[in-house]
Amino acid sequence: MPLLGLLPRRAWASLLTQLLRPPCASCTGAVRCQSQVAEAVLTSQLKAHQEKPNFIIKTPKGTRDLSPQHMVVREKILDLVISCFKRHGAKGMDTPAFELKETLTEKYGEDSGLMYDLKDQGGELLSLRYDLTVPFARYLAMNKVKKMKRYHVGKVWRRESPTIVQGRYREFCQCDFDIAGQFDPMIPDAECLKIMCEILSGLQLGDFLIKMAWKDVRHEMVVKKGLAPEVADRIGDYVQCHGGVSLVEQMFQDPRLSQNKQALEGLGDLKLLFEYLTLFGIADKISFDLSLARGLDYYTGVIYEAVLLQTPTQAGEEPLNVGSVAAGGRYDGLVGMFDPKGHKVPCVGLSIGVERIFYIVEQRMKTKGEKVRTTETQVFVATPQKNFLQERLKLIAELWDSGIKAEMLYKNNPKLLTQLHYCESTGIPLVVIIGEQELKEGVIKIRSVASREEVAIKRENFVAEIQKRLSES
Repeated sequence: MPLLGLLPRRAWASLLTQLLRPPCASCTGAVRCQSQVAEAVLTSQLKAHQEKPNFIIKTPKGTRDLSPQHMVVREKILDLVISCFKRHGAKGMDTPAFELKETLTEKYGEDSGLMYDLKDQGGELLSLRYDLTVPFARYLAMNKVKKMKRYHVGKVWRRESPTIVQGRYREFCQCDFDIAGQFDPMIPDAECLKIMCEILSGLQLGDFLIKMAWKDVRHEMVVKKGLAPEVADRIGDYVQCHGGVSLVEQMFQDPRLSQNKQALEGLGDLKLLFEYLTLFGIADKISFDLSLARGLDYYTGVIYEAVLLQTPTQAGEEPLNVGSVAAGGRYDGLVGMFDPKGHKVPCVGLSIGVERIFYIVEQRMKTKGEKVRTTETQVFVATPQKNFLQERLKLIAELWDSGIKAEMLYKNNPKLLTQLHYCESTGIPLVVIIGEQELKEGVIKIRSVASREEVAIKRENFVAEIQKRLSES
């Protein structure tokens, strides 16, 4: 009775009721005739459909589907980001989408209330990961890793009120780069800032500025360096001017700061950082900013955010308000929270806001009316005549086996005009054509979709000719 497997459970009872009716006059014994069984199945399916409650087909709040056009743009952004991470020597890694709830709690401060908790499915209380940083710290502590430079691209989940028009979601992708280990001061920090600048410059989003939070600089100087709060506040007076290396130099000239040993040590770290940033050619992109604040409790040192100074919209249009597009900082104590003995592994890292960047790029493309190719097909296999399916299959197999991206229509006898229109609409650059004349002469026609020029190539040489053309394009 394979039909039962196609029915929802609630329809089975109805079906059995129908089958238990007395047999029709033409039946003998307890065996049901086929028409009666078919009638019972149809009646049950209709009833099940009628009982189905009305519902709205939609994605969950704070999420979105990504169309093929969206995926092309997203993959280009991710490719640029990941290639930058690899250029700086990072190794890729991944962690589970969910963690033990106790692993994540108390790591995010007030933001802990935004975690998605999962019901007990196997004796463990779990939560979806809120970011990629805490799982990385858990990985370092669990595997007793003391040094690592890694990148991680993956989805995270936050139970907050989404603002989709500004690229904020409950489910979104993060791209993280982190350096774990004990190194000389400010070198890893400077590299993280350099990476942030490289990525934002490569994405061509417009002018940007990376802001460093004075609040955390002051905390580090007072708590770790032992600087008197009033001296730290004097430094803060300078920072309110919003600047970088020139302000550091100016602070060194202040007698109330230069005569304080702890202040000089703190200023020395800042000066060292800006020396490295100058050597990297990005010092003009960095500025202290008192307004910068981050909600995550695990940051222990200087933190930073990158904001766009202008958005890629045409003159007269309202600027896109998307907030920061990248952020990061130092979190030296996080790994120690997972280690039974409290052993610390200093860490510094950054995260690229892919969703917000994607939103900006998407809006820019809409403004300019740019079209996106959703496939990378290089060659289309076509025929002008009937009964050439086998020849087309032979040709496309040769192309695939040679590593060439190829397509054909899934019809026995497609019209040539339909095939050529498909190539033009999808942006496929080359068409190979096989017909009666080509088969008789032992050649293949290669057609340029853009120029509509055709040339006949010997059958045994057509793959090499296509490879040559593709390498030159």
